[in-house]
Amino acid sequence: MAETFIIIPGRTSRQGTTLNEGKYTSGYREETGTLQMNPQDMQRLGLQDGDRVRVWNDHGSVVVPCKAARGDELPEGILFISYGDVSSRLMGGDTHGSGMPDSKGFDVFLEPVGQSTDAKDAVAGP
Repeated sequence: MAETFIIIPGRTSRQGTTLNEGKYTSGYREETGTLQMNPQDMQRLGLQDGDRVRVWNDHGSVVVPCKAARGDELPEGILFISYGDVSSRLMGGDTHGSGMPDSKGFDVFLEPVGQSTDAKDAVAGP
C-alpha cells in the first residue's frame, strides 16, 4: 500500500565530488539514484538499505533503491534524493514565470517494490 511523503531534492558534497569524475560513473549514478529515508519510516515499511521503492506523483514515476539517512537528518515523512535525472522525473515543468520548476518540498507516493543493492537500477516507470 502506498504512503504519502514529502520529497526534498538537493545537492550533496559527494554528488559534487563524483560529478568531477563524470555523470556516467557508478559513484555519481549511485548518489543521484538512491533515495534517503528516515530510519523509522523504513522500519515501519519493512525496508532495509538497498531495497527498491517506487516513488511517483502526477509528473512521473521512478523505481530506486533506498537507504536510511544518517542520525536525525530527515524527519519522519520526509524523503531526500540528490538532484539529477531521477529527481527531475518527479518535477513538473511549470516555472510559474521564474524559469525554474518546483523542485523542493512536493508530495509523492511511495511503495516498496523489491530488493536490490545497485543504484544503476534506478529507472523511470509507469
